[in-house]
Order: sequence, then C-alpha cells, then structure tokens
Amino acid sequence: MRFYVGSDHGGIEMREQLSDLLQDMGYEVADSFGPSESGESVDYPDVAQDLCRALLKSEAEDIATLGLLVCGTGQGMAISANKIPGIRAGAVGDAFSAKMIREHNNANVICLGQRVLGSELAALILQTFIDSEFAGGRHDKRVTKIEGLAQNS
Repeated sequence: MRFYVGSDHGGIEMREQLSDLLQDMGYEVADSFGPSESGESVDYPDVAQDLCRALLKSEAEDIATLGLLVCGTGQGMAISANKIPGIRAGAVGDAFSAKMIREHNNANVICLGQRVLGSELAALILQTFIDSEFAGGRHDKRVTKIEGLAQNS
C-alpha cells in the first residue's frame, strides 16, 4: 500500500508522527506535502490539492493508494480534498467513523485534526482506516452517485 501524507502548519507534528508509524508498519510513504516547520504558514487547500493529484495519479497506475491529510481540525482539508473529482475524504475523530468511511463510502483520504486528537487516538483511527475495506454491494451505487455529484454541478 502506498500512502501520501500532507499537512498545513497546524498539523506538522501529527503528520510526521503518523508518517513514521506508517513506515514502521511497512507501508510506503511516497511523498509528504506541506511545510517542514511550524512557523511556515501555508494554505491547506493547496496542500490538499497537491496530495490528491499525486494520489489520483498513483491510482491511475493501478497502485493501491491512500492519503492522509492533517490540519488543525481536519475539516478544512476534508472540504478542500472533496472538491477534487475522484477523491472521497472524511474528517474523522473516532475509530468507528474511520471504519465506516472506508466500508460505506470507499474513502481514499482520511483527514485528522492535530488540535482535536491525541496522538494515540490518531494512530488508532489511522490503523482502523487502513484495516477497513470497501464493502461494495449496496454501497457501490451510492459511491457512484457521490462521484456523479461533481459531474452534475
């Protein structure tokens, strides 16, 4: 599994901790987007866009790929990422929601908030996201409808 990770200045520490965790678990962290120091302010929509473009390119090459975006709350990253066709992102604050966005919504990006989650909970949420798989079946048509929303706007 390939991962892309990114954050704005409000999520650098969590991005780095979770990136290390992903590598320790044997996942490839293909690229990291966002600033390297907390004093370096960036706009989260730019980071989300860069990560999502890389993720979609990887998916187009038939590589199993997921994305992790971190900001202060996860909300801004999720809103930004979901503007990009082919991305299904969710801001998650608990393990059950991480499981459901993978199983029911086929999410390919998880968004976390450094200012609202502790590091151990964030690690549990990320692990649950990774361990969960899209259930398909009745959820296929719903995900297709989600994808269609971008085309019909």
